[in-house]
Amino acid sequence: MTPTLLWFRQDLRLQDNPALHAALARGGPVIPVYVWEESCESPAAEGARANDGWAAQPGAASRWWLHHSLEALDAAVRERGGRLILRRGDPLAELQEIVRATGAKGVYWNRRYEPAARARDARVQTELAAAGLDVKTFNSALLNEPETILNKQGGPFQVFSAYWRHCLTLPVAAPRKLPAGPIPAPERWPRSLDVAALELRPRVAWDRGLAQAWTPGEASAAKRMTRFVAGAIDRYDEERDFPGCDGTSMLSAALHWGEISPRQLWAAVRGRSRESGVFPPSNGARIFLAELGWREFAYHLLWHFPHTIEQPLRRAFARFSWAEDPEGRRLRAWQRGQTGYPIVDAGMRQLWQTGWMHNRVRMIVASFLVKHLRLSWPHGATWFWDTLVDADLANNTLGWQWSAGCGADAAPYFRIFAPVLQGRKFDSDGVYVRRWVPELARLPDRFLHAPWTATAQTLAAAGVRLGENYPRPVVDHAAARAEALAAFRQLREPPVRTTLR
Repeated sequence: MTPTLLWFRQDLRLQDNPALHAALARGGPVIPVYVWEESCESPAAEGARANDGWAAQPGAASRWWLHHSLEALDAAVRERGGRLILRRGDPLAELQEIVRATGAKGVYWNRRYEPAARARDARVQTELAAAGLDVKTFNSALLNEPETILNKQGGPFQVFSAYWRHCLTLPVAAPRKLPAGPIPAPERWPRSLDVAALELRPRVAWDRGLAQAWTPGEASAAKRMTRFVAGAIDRYDEERDFPGCDGTSMLSAALHWGEISPRQLWAAVRGRSRESGVFPPSNGARIFLAELGWREFAYHLLWHFPHTIEQPLRRAFARFSWAEDPEGRRLRAWQRGQTGYPIVDAGMRQLWQTGWMHNRVRMIVASFLVKHLRLSWPHGATWFWDTLVDADLANNTLGWQWSAGCGADAAPYFRIFAPVLQGRKFDSDGVYVRRWVPELARLPDRFLHAPWTATAQTLAAAGVRLGENYPRPVVDHAAARAEALAAFRQLREPPVRTTLR
């Protein structure tokens, strides 16, 4: 039998990998391939810049994760008698070259749903099929593919609750285990680069915090899933909003890179239900599965409204009165965790050091950027894209448009998170802030989330010097809130129409 190329992208696992199962079923050798697409050389990436703007390439933190995930995947493939072929450049050209070198007659891959990736994949599929190759694609990343879910009017959903109620009526396919034994190897392997040659890791070693926080790869993801489903998932409804405790799954990066599939997560939760016969087995599990549904909803929206990567879904927000920040001082204060609001600064520092941020805090810092600083949401989306290890185009777009009030099922713009109240409510004992903003660690709890309200004596005793070792608030909450609401009221007024005479 002739070889089949298995083109990996964001499906970096062996278990429950539909393209791999199909390649094995076809018979003959299977040649796993990953192609790092270079923006300066690849026609597909040129299209990505036009279609996806700032999201043309994974950000720096995502590239760090990808480097280590590829190492883990290669090790797993080698344990099965194969190897992962690494290339860089235009995927079509590289796949064609490997086909010529190996005599492969099939090319299989799992689908992606970002606008530029769809365009690129269509071009690759057309060219390879025209050359007489057996080309097949599969759903690996979602419970339901975006174009298959429609409302009663035959259009896309724009309200999550209605979308998810509909999805819950649909069956979820069981994950498939990789058969035991080796992956059939070719007689001769094509040339391959070393993973270091892809230059995914930073040239300046700023990634120590990421290395301490994460172990990328399928095996690590499976362990994390098992641990979460066995315990913390039942407390998820109570603990998921408190950043100081270990109450979330921490699986978002593994899901994005396909080290674990949503079907595997669903099946793991269903497995817990065998004990009681009730599914989901707890309210925490029910809410966690709804969060998995939110991820599905993000892809549903990106598929049907691809312009939302850089433009608001609610067209009226195109004329929103964003604030000016000509020297970028306010934006830099936010990025560096120097806003003077401890819960905001803790989140931004956690992001910078670990490549991840607790979800409740993501909402707080996003609200602060678009409503307190009144800087447009693409600023935040771009920064998250570069600094998150779980940066995902669909979820990043939905999350920021939700925070800005300009997307589907979005939080109303007039709902403005008060950072001090949010800190006191969700980090009342200060565990989170004291970890990530250590210069405030000695402040009493009552002043921790608003250090400027402490007396000079209290600040001195805690070693806090406002304006020196910790900034004063970059904006006043009450004034910023009033300005944001005024801008929103102006948005609601009909645009002025002029008539030429």
